[in-house]
Amino acid sequence: MREPDGPAGAPIRTGDTRRRIIGAVLRIIGRDGVAAVTNRRIAKEAGVSPGSVTYHFATQHDLLRESLLRFVGEETRRFTELAEDSRLDRIGLPEAAALVGQVAGGTEFDSEHIAPFELYVQAGRDERLRAAAAECFAAYDRLAARILTALGVADAERLAGTVVALVTGQQLRRLATGSTAEDLVDALLLLARGAAPAAPAPVPAARERGV
Repeated sequence: MREPDGPAGAPIRTGDTRRRIIGAVLRIIGRDGVAAVTNRRIAKEAGVSPGSVTYHFATQHDLLRESLLRFVGEETRRFTELAEDSRLDRIGLPEAAALVGQVAGGTEFDSEHIAPFELYVQAGRDERLRAAAAECFAAYDRLAARILTALGVADAERLAGTVVALVTGQQLRRLATGSTAEDLVDALLLLARGAAPAAPAPVPAARERGV
């Protein structure tokens, strides 16, 4: 079966078409919610023919699922590259928390970044999306565990979900209130200080002299 051409009749590569469709879905959801997603609107937003939408995605569920997974996959890759470039094993917890706050503060809540929150809520209504949502949070958990391990935090895998929940909640709060990322940094530091290994107690001077 041949893929339909674009609106002007020009052929579009399959990978490009799927990316354009998914980007369009995320923008539409971010602006107007899941209910606004229709094939006609997707086609107009993506600059493809309506037939291309149904060619690549048989159902709306397929569209929503892959859009959520694609967004989180790209975010996870971005944060993984940041973690590797920052050499977290050579910086302390305060610096790592500040780095996360810097990234969060630099993330504008455009329509594509609002869309995942809408999709997570939709997963609460549509159990067919829950597996995709669980896969997304698992990806974030793995990344958080990797960073915590590099920082020397004990029980990194057990704490990863808590860190992800904290970041997600603080980002939702920023979205709803328009607040800055400073609260996120403070919350991460509070959690990190409680999870960090305790520093050894200083040895009294008299004991050092063998008294």
